[in-house]
Amino acid sequence: MIEKNHPVVSACVLVIGNEVLSGRTVDANINFLASGLNAQGIRLMEARVIADDESAIVSAVNETRKKYNYVFTTGGIGSTHDDITAQSVARAFGVAFVRNGAAEEILRKHYAFELNDARLSMADMPVGAELIDNPVSKAPGFKIENVYVMAGVPAITRAMFDGLKHTLAGGRILKSRTVNTDLTEGVIAQHLGLVQQAHPDVEIGSYPFFRVKKFGVNLVVRGVDEAPIDKAVADLLKMIADLGGKAGEGEAETESISG
Repeated sequence: MIEKNHPVVSACVLVIGNEVLSGRTVDANINFLASGLNAQGIRLMEARVIADDESAIVSAVNETRKKYNYVFTTGGIGSTHDDITAQSVARAFGVAFVRNGAAEEILRKHYAFELNDARLSMADMPVGAELIDNPVSKAPGFKIENVYVMAGVPAITRAMFDGLKHTLAGGRILKSRTVNTDLTEGVIAQHLGLVQQAHPDVEIGSYPFFRVKKFGVNLVVRGVDEAPIDKAVADLLKMIADLGGKAGEGEAETESISG
C-alpha cells in the first residue's frame, strides 16, 4: 500500500464537547482539518468525539500523542465551568496549570475594562505551552509538544489552523481521483479486490450511494503519484465496462451511504 514506499505523517483530531455528543451541535471541524492537513502532506488517521470529562480527555491525549505525529483538539478552552480541555492537557503531560503571561497580556489588551475573572481564566495553560494566535476573538490556543489545542467554534478553529499550518512538517501530499458507476458493491466487490491487488501503490475506497431510487458506487483512488493513480483508474473503467455498467469521472452528486 501507499505507506510501504512513502511513510505517512499522521494526525488525530479530538473533538471535545458534550454538545457534540448530545446532538445539539454538529461538528464542522473534522472535515476542514482533514482537508487542510492533507494539503500539508499529513494524513488524518483518526478522529474522536470526547465528553467534557477530565479523565477521558487525559486518556485520549496521552494515547494519541504517542501514536500519531500530531494531535489537534477542538473545543473546551472558553471561559465557562465546563471548559476543561486546557487543564486536562496539563494533567496529561504531568505539568503545572498556570497563568500564561503572554496570553494574559493579549486578553487584557483586548477586553480592557470588560475583563473579568472568567475571561482571564482563558490565559491559564500548561507550563511550557506555546501560544496559537486567535485573530478572531483573541483568546489564544496553545501547543505543547505535538498537541495543538484549539477553540471549537469553526471560524476560530479555521483561523487558528490557517495561522499555524505553515509550521507543520508533512510528507508527500495524497492525491485522488474518483470514478462513479451505476453498478452496486455486490456486483463489483470481487473484481474490485483484484484491481486493488494489481495496484499496491494506491488505495481504492468504495463508497455506495443512492440516487433517483437506484444504488451506485463512488470509487476513490488515492496515492502520492499521478501515474499509479491513472493506471488504477483505467483498470476501474475497464472493469465497469466489462461488467456492463456505466462509468463517469468525478464524485456522483448523491446521498452517501455509510459502510
